Amino acid sequence: MAKIQLNGKKVKIQRNLSIKDLIKKYRLKENKIAIELNGTILPKDHYKNKKVKNNDKIEIVQFIGGG
Repeated sequence: MAKIQLNGKKVKIQRNLSIKDLIKKYRLKENKIAIELNGTILPKDHYKNKKVKNNDKIEIVQFIGGG
């Protein structure tokens, strides 16, 4: 298990998950989110290959429409 901080909460996840795997795990829509990994915005084309490591800090922002 790896310990990470996800949106300010400490969570345990399986080792060797990619960001894309994390998105699937939490049932998020990839086209409606932005991800910051350790203080840097992660481009969407890196989600598949970027592995989550122990002590990573991840912020996921969801875009919500309204009017």
